[in-house]
Amino acid sequence: QVQLVESGGGLVQAGGSLRLSCAASGRTLSSYTMGWFRQAPGKEREFVAAITWDGGFVAYSDSVKGRFTISRHSANIAVYLQTNNVKPEDTAVYYCAAARSTWAPRGFDRSWYDYWGQGTQVTVSS
Repeated sequence: QVQLVESGGGLVQAGGSLRLSCAASGRTLSSYTMGWFRQAPGKEREFVAAITWDGGFVAYSDSVKGRFTISRHSANIAVYLQTNNVKPEDTAVYYCAAARSTWAPRGFDRSWYDYWGQGTQVTVSS
């Protein structure tokens, strides 16, 4: 069992930045493909970004491409989501997820992931 804990959410003005972090309690994330998803009120949970276990491949949704960056700590103890130039439509609960499998096109689908964190709220004011 992998327990994921997100942090770094908060209230930010449009155009600002936040850095979200995700760590696993008591273990590294070295063997997992990691993803970030988000869920706004009344909407489905949607894919934001993903990164392979070695950081060699990353993927982004079209809505955040060029503004958000996913990365891994060099010792694989955390995964980050740097959010820049945020917009009010980025307001959501952001979830970290881990998959035991290597990256596959199904990685855009939330059902592919094995473990989830509790989420961290990001609110962007206009």
